[in-house]
Order: sequence, then structure tokens, then C-alpha cells
Amino acid sequence: MPLDQVNFDSVLDLVYQECREQEIPMLGPEKAQFLAELIGSIRPNLVVECGTAIGYSGLWIARELKKANKGKLITIELDPDRAQQAKSNFEQAGVGDLVEQRVGNAEYILSTLDPSLTVDLIHFDNEFDNYYSCFRAVERNLVDGSILLADNVGIGADQMEDYLNLVRSDFVSRTEWFEVDLPWVKQDAMELSTYRSGLIKNSVSPSD
Repeated sequence: MPLDQVNFDSVLDLVYQECREQEIPMLGPEKAQFLAELIGSIRPNLVVECGTAIGYSGLWIARELKKANKGKLITIELDPDRAQQAKSNFEQAGVGDLVEQRVGNAEYILSTLDPSLTVDLIHFDNEFDNYYSCFRAVERNLVDGSILLADNVGIGADQMEDYLNLVRSDFVSRTEWFEVDLPWVKQDAMELSTYRSGLIKNSVSPSD
């Protein structure tokens, strides 16, 4: 069924305004457009997102999957109330059929994914200090060429240092900076990395 673009845009705008007013973490349109273009270029079969909040970035992802007429999104949220809001937003926007929501700890949920699933793109947008552990949990579902996209690497670099050290030393990785217009930040970055199996040299765990 074709996407009702007018309805979708209306829902997306309402979610954007709610996030701004309540200071609910979100990408904002500048980074979301980058994410959408990335989804459009790789045409993934499966996207996994850590950190749904109320569905802002998930809506951008699902819209691109709808355009491509392929793929689905698994999105993980710790807060059940926010997950419920996101569910309503996905359904109202007409993309609920493309989204599988899971509620709970992202690291645990990633570790329970069916090993036969291949994750084409994973978007880390949860607690900064959990990026490394979430990457390790999902690694068995990655293949050569899987895309890793980490948000907030400008404002959260210190807390995700273990993750950034790994991807920057072991994979082809680049930092994309954005001027953003959000109440809580005006400049931030995303780290875009391409996974390669068997290349990880940085095996030191955060507790070592």
C-alpha cells in the first residue's frame, strides 16, 4: 500500500515538535536526512536501532524502507511508555507494518537476535557508554559491509571512547559533523563505519 505522504509528514512534524518541547532525545532533521540518504543508498533488508524514544528516527528509517518496498526495522527502547508512544506514532504514520519493536535492555535484546539474521545497518542512539557492549552483542549478526552508525559522537565522545577507538582503528570509519537546531545541542556528529569480519585488533574490554 503506498505511503500517504501528507499524513506521514503530519505525524513526523508532531513527533518532532513533541521531542523539542519535552526535550526527548532525537536526531533532528539534519542528522535524520543523512540517515535517510544512507538507508536509501544501501537499500537494507534489516535495520536495527538502539534507542527508539518516541519514534522520530524510526519514522525516517521506515519511510525509506517503504520507498524501497523492501526491508524492516527492529527498534529497541528501554522505556515502555516511550515505546508505546512510538508504536502509536508508527501506526498513525502508516509504517507500523515495517517496524518490529522490542522493549528492554538493548545489549540483552541484541544478544538474543536470531543468529541467522543479517543486520545490514545498526544505528546506535542509546546510552553512550553502552555502544561498545551493544556492538559486541550484535556482532554475530554482522557481515562484511554491514554499516554501523553511531549518533552523538560529538557530545558523547568521552563516554563512548571504547567504541570509537575500536571502529576507528579496525574499520573504515569517518566522523560526520552537523550544525543542528535543538534546544540541548547546536553541533554534534555521527560516526559512520563499515564492518569487516576478522579485522578487530582492539580486544580490550571496557573493564580491562
